[in-house]
Amino acid sequence: MNRRNAKADLPEGSESPLNAAVASRDKSTLEMVADAVQHNQTVLAYQPIMQAMAPHGVAFYEGYIRVLDPTGRVIPAREFMHVVEDKEIGREMDCLALQHGLRALDKFPNIRLSVNMSARSIGYQRWTQVLERFIKRDANLGERLVLEITETSAMAAPELVTDFMGRMQQHGIAFALDNFGAGTTSIGSFRQFFFDAVKIDGQFVRGVHANFDNQSVVRALIGIAKQFDMFVVAESVESQDDAEFLVANGVDCLQGYLFGAPSVSPPWIEDLKQRTQTG
Repeated sequence: MNRRNAKADLPEGSESPLNAAVASRDKSTLEMVADAVQHNQTVLAYQPIMQAMAPHGVAFYEGYIRVLDPTGRVIPAREFMHVVEDKEIGREMDCLALQHGLRALDKFPNIRLSVNMSARSIGYQRWTQVLERFIKRDANLGERLVLEITETSAMAAPELVTDFMGRMQQHGIAFALDNFGAGTTSIGSFRQFFFDAVKIDGQFVRGVHANFDNQSVVRALIGIAKQFDMFVVAESVESQDDAEFLVANGVDCLQGYLFGAPSVSPPWIEDLKQRTQTG
């Protein structure tokens, strides 16, 4: 059978059925997200990040943006973010994630929370206005906020990011380098940033207790972070064996399904209920 390029069989100017299906799906996703933003159908899902050492409590929570479809189903970011992240609606999602997070911090003064951001957020006026408004309202709120930036985003505009970090750390805001190890940041680049913490990418964490290559990578990443006096969080911790390896090698905090999945019901409220009942 003659295997020719399928595109050669298509009329000029037409697209393959696969490309058409992808385009149609992306358009539908974009419309769903836009509709959710317009009707205020967005929420944060919260996942606990646990202290590695005693008393093994919750160090802070991470808030992940979610949208609700017309049926009320909660849609995780992985199903829409790749479609919206380089569009105006993606910047709106950044604003909403920050706004939800700051409202939670304002309402619950005993929690600490991290929210994802990107370098594009810094140059988006509405996003900075949201942040500044809450900080002016409560000068101490920033001390309970952690902003997470991926390596890729940080390296896309390093001067912009470092300037922003320097200004915000004056308000007590902490910064975490997300997906540590998965990007292209060189060791020397850490000298120009002011990260308080790193989050080791999950690809190196899952099954690490039985993977000697990943064990070497994780030890190296921990060593780099410690050299620069940065707090170390391991993402995607899914087994007790992995957790024990990570703790033994100096990780400060653990995050993953072993300790709880992201939940749109704030887990600290359930924790308070349980403590009240047992007390």
